[in-house]
Amino acid sequence: MFCLRLKRWLQPWSQVCAVSRQSAHRLSSILQATKLPPQKVQSLLYPFSKVEEFLDRSVDRTQFQLFHPSVEDMVQAEKLFISSRSHKIDYYSSAERMGHLPALQQPEMGFIGRSNVGKSSLIKALFSLTPEVEVRVSKTPGHTKKMNFFKVGKAFTIVDMPGYGYRAPKDFVDMVEPYLCQRKNLVRTFLLVDGNVGLQKADLIALEMCEEFRRPYVIIVTKIDKCGLGVLLTNLMNLQEVVKTQTTSCFPQPFLVSSLQFWGIHLLRCFICHLTGSIMLTNTS
Repeated sequence: MFCLRLKRWLQPWSQVCAVSRQSAHRLSSILQATKLPPQKVQSLLYPFSKVEEFLDRSVDRTQFQLFHPSVEDMVQAEKLFISSRSHKIDYYSSAERMGHLPALQQPEMGFIGRSNVGKSSLIKALFSLTPEVEVRVSKTPGHTKKMNFFKVGKAFTIVDMPGYGYRAPKDFVDMVEPYLCQRKNLVRTFLLVDGNVGLQKADLIALEMCEEFRRPYVIIVTKIDKCGLGVLLTNLMNLQEVVKTQTTSCFPQPFLVSSLQFWGIHLLRCFICHLTGSIMLTNTS
């Protein structure tokens, strides 16, 4: 039944999505996801459902489902991640200082996290429907040395920032902190945490920095395909305790993602489009 509803929603634009996407990941589009068994589709689009059944009954699940859009909403968001003549998606520029930042007015989403947490891989997954967009990914920690700006048409900009911690650029503080604090069109900062290791000391420092700036941010739990269920649940519960007791500017719901298996990518796309006002949600309950 779930997949049948998916196919009905996808029907009006399935031909558009199918054009010249042969080099994209097989799960980049929801259209391709409908070919999976229903249970796998559910886990792909709503990855929290994969771990929810293993939570103790006493655990409040509300905080994990505050943003729970319909599949139809995800389909609408997906369209904005497909480049066209009238909606160009591409790398725009890089910057090392506030004085070098591009003069863009559209909403920006900044992605930050420890070196090798998977920022560039996540952004590459978000842009997987436009595989010609070059997002450099490296296995070497500290590969990203500048703030890299990617324009998504006139809708919004995604910013890939250098990683902190091990092998961070020497001028990381001078580069990143002023941007996070002063950039007027920065709508939301996404703080990435490795699901396999949980919050580290460097992450807590970054969290304190975001709190000090008093600007809204969101936590993304990455690499959930790399860790066992018990480890993920433990780290998730520890994370939620910190969010509940030590933060005021953090969105209560963490987003669980796997850039390799594409779990949570469609949900995150929808959240980004929602935050920038690019789509109107039909259902968030």
